[in-house]
Amino acid sequence: MKKFQVGVIGATGMVGQRFMLLLADHPWFNVTVLAASARSAGKTYPQAVGDKWAFDCPIPEKYHTMTVLDAEADMDKIADSVDFVFCAVNMDKAKIKALEEAYAKKEVPVVSNNSAHRFTADVPMIIPEVNAEHLSVIPAQRKRLGTKHGFIAVKSNCSLQSYIPLLHPLKSFGLKEAAVCTYQAISGAGKTFTTMPEILDNIIPYIGGEEEKSEKEPLKIWGSVKNGEIVSASTPVITAQCLRVPVSDGHTAAVFVTFEKKPTKEEIISAWANFKGAPQLLQLPSAPAQFLKYFEEDNRPQAKLDRMEGNGMSVTVGRLREDHLFDYKFVGLSHNTLRGAAGGAVLLAELLAAKGYLD
Repeated sequence: MKKFQVGVIGATGMVGQRFMLLLADHPWFNVTVLAASARSAGKTYPQAVGDKWAFDCPIPEKYHTMTVLDAEADMDKIADSVDFVFCAVNMDKAKIKALEEAYAKKEVPVVSNNSAHRFTADVPMIIPEVNAEHLSVIPAQRKRLGTKHGFIAVKSNCSLQSYIPLLHPLKSFGLKEAAVCTYQAISGAGKTFTTMPEILDNIIPYIGGEEEKSEKEPLKIWGSVKNGEIVSASTPVITAQCLRVPVSDGHTAAVFVTFEKKPTKEEIISAWANFKGAPQLLQLPSAPAQFLKYFEEDNRPQAKLDRMEGNGMSVTVGRLREDHLFDYKFVGLSHNTLRGAAGGAVLLAELLAAKGYLD
């Protein structure tokens, strides 16, 4: 695989910082450009981040002398310096849509962690193990944008990773309905315990826009490409509640499911254990060998113990049991800033590279 020159737009935020760590020694991707808002432009990366570095490990040495560019004012310079960009900016949604489309029109592929383009009909929203085939919509998007190389591909909402990968292998049993309650870590809001003291000894039963995303995004992921657009599926029906809990990293989901043809418990566990997606088959650098891991113990998975399974890229599951209202219930867990955010975007970029979309 060739070495790609990469830019990170929004490099100073928490997800941007996670990109910095994941890409520091990546075998395919070499970070050559860092960009953020105008207030960070002109500073070295450590100066721009200041005291907002969110991780226990230090900023990688290779970034210490890199100067942060202005994501908007320096767009031409950035576009000339990279093969593609990751985008994780904190801006108004309309401005994000315009920014990402502007980069794409300058022939720069955009791999986005943002939600702005998730429901643009010809923008693929990818969980790499689940719907890699949606990348086939990219030629239609390029035609609309008038580009030969540039396009936008997005990852789905972070909390979906704690249950959609677990529901996907069960669709073969005629999955009809799912009720989900997610218990979401504070890093999903870009916060630490220092910057979010109100979460201590507390649960906040509302995360703006999260429940709508949790119910609608899966249907696009399970949709199909028709006439240059992704048409959302109509089933299974999902209802969701989303709570913010005092956990640093790791989104947990309590899931209840009903089937047209109820499988046995053993069939469900086997479906999880044997499931492989495109990243595993292609042996992508960030892909966990075991994507879905089932725990037999009654008290697992736990965020503190299990969020780093597969270097934070696996999804863990446990407590599968029959239910008297639904057919089954279980608990899922994913690392929200690795599998759910920056790591999922890096894996998406690896998939795009392996499929030739970044050439």
